[in-house]
Amino acid sequence: MTARSYVVEAGKPRAVSRDDATKLLGKADFVWVHFDDCDNTTQNWLKTHGGLPDLVVAALIASETRPRMDQIDGGALVNLRGPEAGVETTPDLLSSIRLWVAKGRVFSVTRHDLAALDAIEAGFASNTVHDPGDFVAMLAAEITVELDPDVADLGDTLDDCEESVGERGSLALRRRIAKARRRAIGYRRFLSPQRTALEKLATLDVDWLDDNDRLHLNEAADRAARMTEELEAIRERAALLHEQLTDLRAETIDTRSLVISVVAMVFLPLTFLTGLLGMNVAGIPFADKPWAFAAIVGVSFFLAIAIGGYFIRVRWFR
Repeated sequence: MTARSYVVEAGKPRAVSRDDATKLLGKADFVWVHFDDCDNTTQNWLKTHGGLPDLVVAALIASETRPRMDQIDGGALVNLRGPEAGVETTPDLLSSIRLWVAKGRVFSVTRHDLAALDAIEAGFASNTVHDPGDFVAMLAAEITVELDPDVADLGDTLDDCEESVGERGSLALRRRIAKARRRAIGYRRFLSPQRTALEKLATLDVDWLDDNDRLHLNEAADRAARMTEELEAIRERAALLHEQLTDLRAETIDTRSLVISVVAMVFLPLTFLTGLLGMNVAGIPFADKPWAFAAIVGVSFFLAIAIGGYFIRVRWFR
């Protein structure tokens, strides 16, 4: 992760050091200072140079957060969640970014680098970010746009799983379904409150949000709402697929148990007959007759056919 600080003066953005950004607070048109860790240095800067109350500082450096938006003295405390840049390192799937947004300034704090921050820097470089409204609108849009393909991939995964139901390899299929369901639950956990936070932010009565910014925030909130609904559908579909696989497995076990039971019932009387005649005691009927073996085999074959025919007649095999 890299330190990010930008200022906008006379409508022209430029990257600066954190010390220079600190000196330009209240002088430049807009200052963005970013912190990539929630350590004591970040806490002291937010209190001393940022001039933020303890309540806001505690929220910005909190170890556990959820998407929210609270208006405090003309500014806004905003927590959002978005995909990390590169490989995921957080078990929550989405990493948090905490923002203090006020007129002429934005302070942001993250524990893991967000992919959306690269787009924000590109926005400064292309001279499309000039004020706090542009910043939060672009950040909200980038986060939701980056999440959209991930949610769509989960839906495609379940489509493939639905087509594979009934085929071999049900254990691997159940693992894919369980993984998709876990990701859907993890995404929905944050997207649902994030939608509410963006909607509240769009209606905030402050002068650093213009109509265009509100339009983009409402669009991001609508996309978050759509993804939340899709994730809910994915979760329900995954549960139904899991139940379907469980039912198929139970049917397979029942079918195999039935076959084993039928075979056992066919051979039970035959085993009794052969066991009875195979006892090593005196008085076994026809023990000295040369045709006795063939007769016993014939009787056993007849009994097997008769018992099998009975099971077919009563439709045990259907």
